[in-house]
Amino acid sequence: MAAAGKYWNAPSLADLEAIASEVFLAIPTTLSRYVANIAIHVEDFPDDETMATMDLESPFDILGLYVGVSLDQKSLSETPSDVDRIYLYRRPILDYWCETEEDLYHLVHHVLIHEIGHHFGFTDDDMKQIETSSH
Repeated sequence: MAAAGKYWNAPSLADLEAIASEVFLAIPTTLSRYVANIAIHVEDFPDDETMATMDLESPFDILGLYVGVSLDQKSLSETPSDVDRIYLYRRPILDYWCETEEDLYHLVHHVLIHEIGHHFGFTDDDMKQIETSSH
């Protein structure tokens, strides 16, 4: 339930999926052909395996995650064993949204684009540098 872009109740998984779909559809066509096969999942929290793999102290320590083989590491001769995926974690995103009062669409956009950056092989430091130089 939204009014003037604000939610009266905590946005549901479906609400965040809708925002993520909007963001994904708005990706420039020059890039969209490279991300067309990425599956986007919205879950409340990372699972236990992700928590352990990422060495997270709290499930609130991560907003999103790219799982797959980045384009700079893919081999044209290999058949992929699975679809690349991006996970957006609803509860940590909502917690961050409440703390910062940032626009929810902008926040989901930022997290999704960040994870797409990992698909292209960018590190967190690369993306920080890109963000800093674009402001």
